[in-house]
Amino acid sequence: MITVPYLTALTTYFSYGLLFAFGQLRDFFRRFIDWWKAGNLQGYAPICLGLEDFYIRRLYLRIQDCFGRPISSPPDAWFDVVERISYDNNKTLKRTTKTSRCLNLGSYNYLGFAAADEYCTPRVIECLKKYSASTCSTRVEGGTTALHCELEDVVANFVRKPAALVTGMGYVTNSAILPVLIAKGGLIISDSLNHNSIVNGARGSGATIRVFQHNTPSHLEKVLRELIADGQPRTHRPWKKIIVVVEGIYSMEGELCELPEIVSICKKYKAYVYLDEAHSIGAIGKTGRGVCELLGVDTADVDVMMGTFTKSFGSCGGYIAGSKELIQYLKYTCPAHIYATSISPPSAEQILSAIKVILGEDGSNRGAQKLAQIRENSNYFRSELQKMGFEVLGDNDSPVMPIMLYNPAKIPAFSRECLKQKVAVVTVAFPATPLLLARARICISAAHSREDMVKALTVISNVGDLVGIKYFPAESKMPQVEEARAKVE
Repeated sequence: MITVPYLTALTTYFSYGLLFAFGQLRDFFRRFIDWWKAGNLQGYAPICLGLEDFYIRRLYLRIQDCFGRPISSPPDAWFDVVERISYDNNKTLKRTTKTSRCLNLGSYNYLGFAAADEYCTPRVIECLKKYSASTCSTRVEGGTTALHCELEDVVANFVRKPAALVTGMGYVTNSAILPVLIAKGGLIISDSLNHNSIVNGARGSGATIRVFQHNTPSHLEKVLRELIADGQPRTHRPWKKIIVVVEGIYSMEGELCELPEIVSICKKYKAYVYLDEAHSIGAIGKTGRGVCELLGVDTADVDVMMGTFTKSFGSCGGYIAGSKELIQYLKYTCPAHIYATSISPPSAEQILSAIKVILGEDGSNRGAQKLAQIRENSNYFRSELQKMGFEVLGDNDSPVMPIMLYNPAKIPAFSRECLKQKVAVVTVAFPATPLLLARARICISAAHSREDMVKALTVISNVGDLVGIKYFPAESKMPQVEEARAKVE
């Protein structure tokens, strides 16, 4: 858990309080100025009202140039960011014809497959010619091709489960499948920092939902024991089903799941394990098979394995892997399979080709090299950031590394200053994170060279000094950075 320094918490709360007070004051005068417009809503409730609208107008719009930046090239190690201008104090942004070539530290392109690849790209182009861009149909109608069947077999073999089901969207894989797996009378125990797709899927299921402290197996066991003893609300009958939902790598923290301990506890209390490997599959493990391979967990002990193809594989969609009985049941009941358009054939071919490269089935060792490179890049970058004095979350081997910013004024300052120096970063704040815990989330790729790493570290260090986000003492000497910088020069 993150322990926020007292002074940092105090100044952050004060900053938000100041923004809230001035925003309310502006809204007070706005009601008098715009009173004549009220007739337009006569008989209707305001469609945008409340603190959400207030937050967008008074906080988000002031710094929206830091978010949703359009690009005009593949999301490789370097990409072209389209420049935007505003004539109304950031309320609206207009794209210009100018672009800026920037170092990409924001995309989930962990293995570098999002750009043109010597093996994947020609096969995707041939697939596009053969199948076209879309099946224009659901899987149960005319949307299943030989590629979809092959993909499900390859994914099941890759994650070492008996069967798999693929969907056209990663987010929907969680939000549409959880309500099919469990319903009223069931119990979902979710990590407190699980992704929004899991949260919405759990809410839509109708099951009772409880959370346990982030990545804390001891608290999970306590929650499980108490809830099993109490039973269902009011009736105290035994739960029909219990599912524990965790992530392999937590996308906003960069932390690896304490999977061995969690699996052991779930076995003890006869609870199912649902593992979301959106950020871990393909990116970690000796052969890219995710957190189970990295931590030595038998996939047979994980009942439901979920993942997406949008990160390591440079495509789109998601998958669910499990027993043959489970997958067959989902094919009959899952809305993402029955009602949604199937995954695009070229996207399916991209995934198949990427997996073949990872496994070395393309006749080269590029897959092993990519996996070694992403691990080396991630650990090097994290180590150097920590030496500089930044507060960096996450574990070694994780390609996701959040740098804590805290104060709302530092969110746009850090993002804009990095962009000025041709480094594109992603900043994240409330409501995606708790109010106090704003951060910049760095995503490292196997496509990044050591020269890219050094440039990024140099820029981030300079901006960190300027903005004041080095919350720990820096080491007096950083030999690795200095040595690498000398080689570049």
